[in-house]
Amino acid sequence: MGKRAGELSIGEVAEATGLSVHALRFFEREDLFLRPIPRSGGGQRVYGPADVEWLLLCNRLRASGMPIATLKEFARLVRSGPGNEAERLALLREHEQAVRARISDLNASLEIISGKVAAYEKHVRDGTAAGVWSPTPPSG
Repeated sequence: MGKRAGELSIGEVAEATGLSVHALRFFEREDLFLRPIPRSGGGQRVYGPADVEWLLLCNRLRASGMPIATLKEFARLVRSGPGNEAERLALLREHEQAVRARISDLNASLEIISGKVAAYEKHVRDGTAAGVWSPTPPSG
C-alpha cells in the first residue's frame, strides 16, 4: 500500500525544510508541531504540506533567535485555535523587537568593522601597513 497524495516521509520533510531527521524527531518530542504526526500502517511518520509550511516558519523563528520555550508557547497558542490571537501577536511583537535590537547591534558592529577595513585598505594601498596595531615588543 503506497502513500496518498500529499503525504510525505520524514526524509522528504527533512529535505524540504533543511532540518535533519533527528531535528524533526526532536520537534515532535518537544510538542512543536501543530498536530500529532500520524503514522503509517508500518509505523512510519506521515507528514503533510501544512507540516512543512509550519516547519519552515519554525526554522525562520529559530534562525532569528527565538528560544525553544517561546516557540513551544507559540505552537501551543496556535494549536489552541481561535481566541488567542492577541497573545500570539504579543509574542511575535516581542520577538520582532528582540530581532530589531540584534540587527541594530550588528549594524553598529558592522560600522566599526567597515571603518577598520577602510583604514587597513588605505594602509595596504599606501604601503604604510607595517606595524599597524602590532604588539609592542616586551621591554627588557
